[in-house]
Amino acid sequence: MTTVMLADDEVLLRKALASLLPLEGEITVLAEAEDGETAVKATLRHRPDVLVIDLEMPGMDGLGAVAAIRRARPDQVILMLTRHARPGVLRKALKLGVQGFVSKSAEPSHITSVITTLHEGRRWIEPDVSALAVVDDCPLTDREIDVLRATGEGYSVAEIAARLHLAAGTVRNYLSNAMQKTQTRTRHEAARYAREHDWL
Repeated sequence: MTTVMLADDEVLLRKALASLLPLEGEITVLAEAEDGETAVKATLRHRPDVLVIDLEMPGMDGLGAVAAIRRARPDQVILMLTRHARPGVLRKALKLGVQGFVSKSAEPSHITSVITTLHEGRRWIEPDVSALAVVDDCPLTDREIDVLRATGEGYSVAEIAARLHLAAGTVRNYLSNAMQKTQTRTRHEAARYAREHDWL
């Protein structure tokens, strides 16, 4: 029996998976979470064999949650559900040690088989996702991407500095570099440009 924790802000999808996964295989759903922060707390409390987490969630997103979980539970097995597989995001998730990627539109039976594969110690990355992950036309550094992503979420420079544990001046430098590379006039334009080019 494989224990699973589900984290997704789309209630209908999460509830459907919670109902269907146990019917498809030897799976027990221990808990559910509707955002990144709840996902971190629930994963550390329930210690599932596999965490199934959505990439895009309000507040702390899937990547932020994975990073926090990795610090506390380095060996946690993680399957990421994604609808928009952006190259930069995929590479970051791979660096964080996410073992599997599956499209949110996949059949529950397929998600179940991937969960089993990951629990057995193997990896699973959908072919179209893996093809995207090797496309690298992004001129931005990881840190520049981090500050632009936070900018796009509406945070001020001071808030970004606090969230990323950086000095405000350092955040401004990253934003300035990103604006030069994207040839934009404001940090918000730079964030929009980066998102349109699938770099965030």
